[in-house]
Amino acid sequence: MSEQGTQIYKQTKLTQSYVQGLKPDGKPHWIRDLIDNKLVLYLGRKGAKTWYVDYTRPNGKRAYYKIGPAPDIITVAIARDKAREFLARQTLGEDVAVKPKPNIRLRELIDDHYAQWVIDNRRTGAVTLAMMRNAFSEFMEYPITGITLLQIEQWRVKYRKEHNAKAATINRYITTLKAALNWGVKHKLIDSNPIAGMESLREEDSAYKVRYLSDDERQRLFEALDAREERIRRERDSHNEWLAERKEPLLPSLRDAPFADYLKPMIIVALNTGIRKGSLFKLVWSDINFQERNLTVPPPNAKEADVIHVPMNPTLTKALLEWKEQTGRDGDELVFPSRKTGAVIDNCRKAWANVLKAADIENFTWHDMRHDFASQLVMLGADLNTVRELLDHADLKTTLRYAHLAPKVKRAAVEMLGVISPMEFGSL
Repeated sequence: MSEQGTQIYKQTKLTQSYVQGLKPDGKPHWIRDLIDNKLVLYLGRKGAKTWYVDYTRPNGKRAYYKIGPAPDIITVAIARDKAREFLARQTLGEDVAVKPKPNIRLRELIDDHYAQWVIDNRRTGAVTLAMMRNAFSEFMEYPITGITLLQIEQWRVKYRKEHNAKAATINRYITTLKAALNWGVKHKLIDSNPIAGMESLREEDSAYKVRYLSDDERQRLFEALDAREERIRRERDSHNEWLAERKEPLLPSLRDAPFADYLKPMIIVALNTGIRKGSLFKLVWSDINFQERNLTVPPPNAKEADVIHVPMNPTLTKALLEWKEQTGRDGDELVFPSRKTGAVIDNCRKAWANVLKAADIENFTWHDMRHDFASQLVMLGADLNTVRELLDHADLKTTLRYAHLAPKVKRAAVEMLGVISPMEFGSL
């Protein structure tokens, strides 16, 4: 690990109460002990606290040796003792930090080493860990040297049968496990990845049915949204009448406001950009350039690309301009903050479910608005690589699920052969 690019607290005397009281602020921090300046506390973005020793390896390179989690499992006093013990061994020329551990168990690799890294460096790190711990629970107490390719092959057959899992799901689990083991090899915790040679299953059973809105469903959706907005306005009017009778200050009227609340403009953004729900919830006004008519999803909210740029059509531009004027927010303020806390919205499942029910739309999830965005583009003739970039897909294979929606584009391509004379065609 490196201190480069992180904010470092000034050197201070580390005490148990001080370490327990540290709170995360979304950035990684290093805190160096005033008593033993080789002892360093790492505070992760989400609050994980870990002890490290800052030392110099026999080859002259600076490195960090992980002692373990703080402060309840390993107290300040214990951390100081472990740091001194480690440095004493290093003084004798023993490079203990990089020796592979032949009997390291899978749980130890994941929980004690890989977990903090994947949470700090991958947007879906917590989901990845939960997936691995659940899917491979029977292997967690195995020494990694005792895990064989045949065992994982047998697990794959068994899991697929017992859970009726599709090949794509199994492949995703195996890919996650491989990544953790490869990380262990890279960081010299294990000598080799026992399943490095495992091939992916063919995903013939994983044909993906794209769900998008029909014209009639789209009309019903917005009629239901408009009805919801009118209901909210009536409720505000009724409440203000109640306040007026009691000579209490009135709430702002919603009659002249473009929107009654966040849901309709949020859905307009989702349908016209295809951005993921998490990225939408974290969108801030500085991500939106009205002059260039461009919406940006910056890292780490972008999943695959460093940054995503989505051009804004007139419908989206108008809705966001009206919402911006209505809310009076700007800069790094959230576009759709929680009404209760002002922070990032946790979810809007209930409101979304009620709208779908009122619109009589079935089997359509929030994520399906992303599919709807892509489907509409393909049916209007957009090329698949452009759709891939807009959806932030790492692999074109993922985008190919929409290819069947472009029969007119395919026909136009084939009919281009019709402009070639038979003689010319025969000479090709």
